Amino acid sequence: MRIDIVTIFPEFFSVLDVSLIGKARQSGLIELAVHDLRDSTHDRHRTVDDTPYGGGAGMVMKPEPWGEALDGILQADDPGAGSSSVVIFPSPAGEPFTQAIARELALAPHLVFGCGRYEGIDQRVVEHTKTRATVREISLGDYVLNGGEVAAMAMIEAIGRLVPGMVGNPESLTEESHEAGLLEYPSYTKPSVWRDLDVPPVLLSGNHGAIATWRHEQQLERTRRVRPDLLSE
Repeated sequence: MRIDIVTIFPEFFSVLDVSLIGKARQSGLIELAVHDLRDSTHDRHRTVDDTPYGGGAGMVMKPEPWGEALDGILQADDPGAGSSSVVIFPSPAGEPFTQAIARELALAPHLVFGCGRYEGIDQRVVEHTKTRATVREISLGDYVLNGGEVAAMAMIEAIGRLVPGMVGNPESLTEESHEAGLLEYPSYTKPSVWRDLDVPPVLLSGNHGAIATWRHEQQLERTRRVRPDLLSE
């Protein structure tokens, strides 16, 4: 998988050199490039924003730098074969990011993250990009961040770990929260007693059927208590 990121803060993504994502980059499972949007400007101040038409507070990111930056990233796509790229614009006005979407995007050969700032990106950038690639406007949650970088980082983490070969034991991915519409069961390790708190006896029993039943019951209980909305879907 190839991932391109467009941002005015390229240094923000240096953390992607560590942990599983960093190892995946070193092994070639993921190819990642970060592009400074200001490199696609041509004025002395490297301007990427301007006042909004119609008035209002804040600034809007200009279409020209975005168009040029995305041109350079998407130009390798074969127009005859159709674009294989998915361009993701993190936005509080987008569809909610879910584990199902992460699994879907993990199958894409090329992801592009366009990290907006200020009051967002000129909407014409989104509309024009739709003529060249699949576009997804995705929200990390019902709150507003200063920019798209944090959201892009979270999505890359969630998507990247689902790329085949990324996680050492693939079976661990099937027992996580949201994989079956339920939250994950609680986990325990040695010692069996810690600060007068015991590991649930069933986990020490060796009875795999009973353990599976207990874990499912814990998933249901936790989901009812923390995320009852998941059970109503």
